[in-house]
Amino acid sequence: MLKGKARAPRSHNVQSRTLAPKLRRERIAEAVRRYGKVSVEQLAARFKTSHETIRRDLGLLAETGVVQKFHGGAKLPRVQEEGPFRERMTLNAVGKRIVAGKVARLIEPGQTVFIDTGSTTLMCAEEIAKIGGLTVITNSTRIAAVLAEHGNRTVIFLLGGRFDGDNHETVGPTAISEIQSFHADHALITIGALDEAAGATDFNFDEAQIARAMMDNADNLIVAADASKFQRRAAFAVCPLARIGALVSDRRPPGGLAAALAEAKVPLY
Repeated sequence: MLKGKARAPRSHNVQSRTLAPKLRRERIAEAVRRYGKVSVEQLAARFKTSHETIRRDLGLLAETGVVQKFHGGAKLPRVQEEGPFRERMTLNAVGKRIVAGKVARLIEPGQTVFIDTGSTTLMCAEEIAKIGGLTVITNSTRIAAVLAEHGNRTVIFLLGGRFDGDNHETVGPTAISEIQSFHADHALITIGALDEAAGATDFNFDEAQIARAMMDNADNLIVAADASKFQRRAAFAVCPLARIGALVSDRRPPGGLAAALAEAKVPLY
């Protein structure tokens, strides 16, 4: 056995050795968005790594909805739908709690805040309820109840309209008309998806309309979105990236989305 000054063979796999797994996955996601569909074989050749490593990367990207896996590769995800509200409350609950704590630090006592319906904004409401003397306008009966339980001199306006029993929310023309009767310091909304090209989108037509009406009648737009919403698209437009006054999440946005948010000068929290 050789000892001392013997050197290990120089690897030709330079890109695989130097490219961090996180960065590699970001570039894989960019390739899928660019070409629509890529194979494991193509990715393994491009990044000079094993098929098994690429399969693990695709599995992680698929878990967060960035890509849709198929046998031998991945493609852009289909437009998805959200599950029932109770089910959504359990999805990425830790991340949503982190978001809620950050959101509460952006709101000052005495301010007026629109809050739309969502599992993330419900958790935000639990933190916001600790702030005193707010005026809150919401279309969510759950959020109104959480705020009422805490008191703290918060005045709550519950919007009227057509009632959706699953989400415990009011929607439709009546709710939108009532939103226009208020002006708020902040519109706090949650979204279904966030993409560098499509911006903020939602899976529910009525909820997208409510969100747009709230932000049109507020000085600042706060978007609360955990990282599972990144690099996804839903059917209904909410707003372009440049319209967002603050994006609050549990993790930093990846790759192309981060660059697009920086170009749009969106503050990240």
